[in-house]
Amino acid sequence: MSNIDHSQPRPGTRPALKPVPIEGRPAKRRMAFHRYRKLIHLICLLIFIILPFFNVMRFDIPRQRFYFAGYELWINEFGILFFTLLFLLYAITAASMLYGRVYCGFMCPQMIFSEAANGVEDRLRRLINRRGSRLSVKQRQLAVIASLYTLTGLASVFLAFVFISYFVEPRDLLQRLLIFDLKSAGGIAGAATSLIIFLDFAFLRQRFCKLICPYGYLQGMLGDNHTLIVHYRDKSVEEERDCIECRKCVRVCHMGIDIRKSPFQIECIHCGECIEACDEILGRFGKEGLIHYTWGEHGEVVTDRQRSFLHWIGLRDAKRAVVILVLLFYASGLTVFLSMRDNVMVQVSPVRSTLFSLEESGTEIRVHNTFRVTVANRQSRPAELRLSLVGLPGASIELSQPLQLGANESVEKIFDISVPPTALPSGVNHFEIASVAQPGDESVNFKMTFITPSNK
Repeated sequence: MSNIDHSQPRPGTRPALKPVPIEGRPAKRRMAFHRYRKLIHLICLLIFIILPFFNVMRFDIPRQRFYFAGYELWINEFGILFFTLLFLLYAITAASMLYGRVYCGFMCPQMIFSEAANGVEDRLRRLINRRGSRLSVKQRQLAVIASLYTLTGLASVFLAFVFISYFVEPRDLLQRLLIFDLKSAGGIAGAATSLIIFLDFAFLRQRFCKLICPYGYLQGMLGDNHTLIVHYRDKSVEEERDCIECRKCVRVCHMGIDIRKSPFQIECIHCGECIEACDEILGRFGKEGLIHYTWGEHGEVVTDRQRSFLHWIGLRDAKRAVVILVLLFYASGLTVFLSMRDNVMVQVSPVRSTLFSLEESGTEIRVHNTFRVTVANRQSRPAELRLSLVGLPGASIELSQPLQLGANESVEKIFDISVPPTALPSGVNHFEIASVAQPGDESVNFKMTFITPSNK
């Protein structure tokens, strides 16, 4: 039996380094960014799929409708549509100024699906290499590619269906999909979108973020010295750097960059996974991680709560306070516009192709003026409308009332208002047509003129 003590290192070799925590305790780790990012990705995916089916925010191009926050806006409501889109654009700009590219790392659909495609490819490769050990290397590679392209194709059709559902009613689109409709605009758009999504997630993925996406380039103009960034800071002198060159921050980076080179690399999406990787490695040695979320290159670390709560959430100067105030102003104005919007839109106008007409009704002759009423029920429940006259004695409306309207229905009617010749002075007479819509008791008065024959 050998008397060699295997617990001792052999001559000429260095003993393996073991993490030795400082003061016997490992450093406290911060947020698990990878786990939280995947949870946020899942929530965003569910929201993306659910939104068009509940009309929370959706354009319906064939019906010329825009659904937003429970309201159904018509194309002729251009002012509210413009104000809504302007608010969304300003909100994105404000978020970029305060928090940089956090949207790219946590909520961008391109990044979510690109990472999902990478994850599926890695799992397929491991599964086929494990189960297909008898196959050659080339056969296993072909199996991985075929499986990946099949799954990507199916996912592309599904995602294209959801995307086009933001512009075409989902049930109508599903019927077109089941019959493989490639003749209508919806079918052609769905097929083209499926192809683009397949090419993107099969070949492009994160290259889109690096080479094509304009949002990353926009950050360079919106950011300043107080914008949130991911920053590497090694407080030690060059001869005694804390960084142990494990390069795990590079290996976990989805964009393949080295955050130690610069916090302003255009590819950095501020996902924070390099922060978690550095914390994990250096924490074994009882040291704090060297990568942080900071407010600008020279600002303090986000987790340092040495200042007020407003500074901690990013309101660090007057410019940001003004941006938030303007954003609140926009949101308040949009809320007021939406609350003042009539669910039943009524328009009344005179038809002056003939100024007036005289018609005999029994033994009485009456003067007739013709008018047009256009009613649009801009809600998802039935409504009815009644018209009445104000300031026109002896007049009657020759229109069957109330006007019944189904959900989202528009109606246009031509009707006459008649009066006895002796009830009004000759010439032009001013009066009002009052409309009352139910439900909601919405009322609008329209100033009109009634023309009678001149005595001259």
